Amino acid sequence: MQHPIVTYMDLGRIAYQDAWNKQTDLFNVIIEQKLRNRSMPHEPTPNFLLFCEHNPVYTLGKTGKMHHLLLNEVAMQDQGIEFFHINRGGDITFHGPGQLTGYPIFDLDNFKTDIHYFMRTMEEAMIAVLKRLNIHGSRIDGLTGVWIDANIPSMARKICAMGVHTSRWVTMHGFGLNVNTDLSYFNKIVPCGIMDKGVTSIEKELGHAVDMNQIKLWVKEEFAKAFEFDWA
Repeated sequence: MQHPIVTYMDLGRIAYQDAWNKQTDLFNVIIEQKLRNRSMPHEPTPNFLLFCEHNPVYTLGKTGKMHHLLLNEVAMQDQGIEFFHINRGGDITFHGPGQLTGYPIFDLDNFKTDIHYFMRTMEEAMIAVLKRLNIHGSRIDGLTGVWIDANIPSMARKICAMGVHTSRWVTMHGFGLNVNTDLSYFNKIVPCGIMDKGVTSIEKELGHAVDMNQIKLWVKEEFAKAFEFDWA
């Protein structure tokens, strides 16, 4: 069976709105192709994986609670932090420099039409990346993302947050892996709406900064392995 094909794009450091516009454009390309396929000979739909680092921004998912943002608008402006209420699942999170933010824009008809599969496979890829660094990442039942010390409630801390939006089995949004992230930004929100658990980064776990380009390479490799696709 032929593997799906995925096109990779590195957007570099980019404003959140610009990345959201890029995601939306590619998302619409896939949706429009799927609609055309209803009335003409079938053409394979494309899939994309975007990497970027954002300027400091808080994003709130469609079911998130505004009171989980602990700063007012004036304070955010003073600190140069943007805010967006967006259409992914999940609550509030932070994106910024030193965090690898990834946006898989996949047609799950090319993979498996199951959101649970999609989320768990993203987690699997991230756990494999962390293993390369001798960091033990794992899951917590009922909570999305990848955690350190997941089996010790008082010490559990999230290293990779995830949230997606889907329509016609096409995904957008994705993950935020804390690499060399300034974790003080998370003190100004209730991360993912979870009161009793912390946030960490690769840098904090290892005690030193790491090469973002190396992390990008490993994430690309582990994504391709976990989702069983080939690069365009």
